[in-house]
Amino acid sequence: MAMNVTVSSACFSVFSYKKVKRIKGAASEDFAAPAALRFRTEEETKVKLGGSELRVTRLGIGAWSWGDTTYWNNSGWDDRKLKAAKAAFDASVDRGITFFDTAEVYGTTFMGAINSETLLGRFIKERDRKNRGVEVAVATKFAALPWRFGRQSVLNALKDSLCRLELSSVDLYQLHWPGVWGNEGYLDGLGDAVEQGLVKAVGVSNYSEKRLRDAYERLKKRGIPLASNQVQYSLIYRAPEQNGVKAACDELGITLIAYSPIAQAGALTGKYTPENPPTGPRARIYTSEFLTKLQPLLNRINEIGENYGKTPTQVVLNWLIAQENVVPIPGARTAEQAEEFSGALGWRLSNNEVDELRTLASKISPVMSFPVEKL
Repeated sequence: MAMNVTVSSACFSVFSYKKVKRIKGAASEDFAAPAALRFRTEEETKVKLGGSELRVTRLGIGAWSWGDTTYWNNSGWDDRKLKAAKAAFDASVDRGITFFDTAEVYGTTFMGAINSETLLGRFIKERDRKNRGVEVAVATKFAALPWRFGRQSVLNALKDSLCRLELSSVDLYQLHWPGVWGNEGYLDGLGDAVEQGLVKAVGVSNYSEKRLRDAYERLKKRGIPLASNQVQYSLIYRAPEQNGVKAACDELGITLIAYSPIAQAGALTGKYTPENPPTGPRARIYTSEFLTKLQPLLNRINEIGENYGKTPTQVVLNWLIAQENVVPIPGARTAEQAEEFSGALGWRLSNNEVDELRTLASKISPVMSFPVEKL
């Protein structure tokens, strides 16, 4: 998840654009293991977010990279990348993945880029014109910038997001990270957004166990459930299991939304090797030394995937889904990636495989966390 602080506040209007029923596109069901489970009904393909009434697909798509020029896309955004992002959106929907996560700080106006919210809103509208019958669940986030104060700042930012998305409401609105101060006011703003019908559900992101419990209790006093906490979580970054966040989510009935589920650069997919590490900002994290230590785990992931007729990417995403009460949101920049992600659905690793992968991963030093995660 990015932290680009260039936030537009240029517009707000309430659009009458209406979301309609989702197309009946099933997730990929190709598998080899006889014990694999198939999800057929909406009850099985979707889950409720926490104690809210909002139901989303068991796996979503993160839109951090769409329009971004600071961390992704090699500092540039062009028509080719735009078409690829649109294809990723369409491929996701075609395969029944209809939950998309964005934020007001994803994407920048520099170097010809476009805000991620703007792109997602455009993709939804274009899809609806061509093929009416798809309902997309949209999640976006409020940036807790130091100069923003009080509950009204949340409502103002939300209305700007709705303007960029060209929607009259969003399904999930989240606090992107805890503020330096004024978090009570931000939470009150979330509650106001629910009561004004601007959002269906509210959540937080990068919240520690203590902050999570405080947010839960404050919203509970108004009869509003805290639906989710979006944190970094993957097979090689299991801090939520160790710092009490995952246990608190399970106890309180808050869904954990997992960002960077395949380790940002795709380190868990086998895409990179010690001889071929990633370039750019991620090269400082996923070094040749780290990738060397990762190889035994990657080898076992690959072996398990072969048994199921699945790719390593699908295995590591399924590992997260198997933790229960977790919705991973890998970032899709191409249609091929979105298609591959869909293959993580409709089957399940055995308990022994889940435990074995965790044991192997525990021998590897965890990757870097988001700076405010321990506040």
